[in-house]
Amino acid sequence: MRRAVYPGSYDPVTNGHLDIIERAAGLFDEVVVAVMINKSKRSLFTVEERMEMLRDVTPHLPNVRIDSWYGLLVDYCKANEVQAIVKGLRAVSDFEYELQMAQMNQRLSGIDTMFIATNPVYSFLSSSLVKDVATYGGDVSHLLPPAVDQRLADRLAETR
Repeated sequence: MRRAVYPGSYDPVTNGHLDIIERAAGLFDEVVVAVMINKSKRSLFTVEERMEMLRDVTPHLPNVRIDSWYGLLVDYCKANEVQAIVKGLRAVSDFEYELQMAQMNQRLSGIDTMFIATNPVYSFLSSSLVKDVATYGGDVSHLLPPAVDQRLADRLAETR
């Protein structure tokens, strides 16, 4: 079985993330979308909430599984028999950072990284930017799956 992991914070999941998930699902027998736990990062949504949102937006993809992990990604790959890491690239600046990570992961474990160029429609999109715009009342509904947009609006209303 060809298995890949698509790691990220997904705080929240955007249409750009969903595009990469759908495209990766067409290339691998199984794609694990792994919510990576970063204790030094302050998240708007809990890990469980992010996993729930991902499950809500991927039911049409039977070969996609949602999971979470704290620690080195390569350790997750070894523990779950994952052969490849999938990363979306928005810009050249992403490539520089992701190339270093891919080379380190390959050196540590022999696991290769597959880069998928982001759809140009989403090339500017990040979860952080979406949260910033939404916090100040900007309309981000076209950047998020509808259920995620509603949850973001609800969460921001709670924090005001």
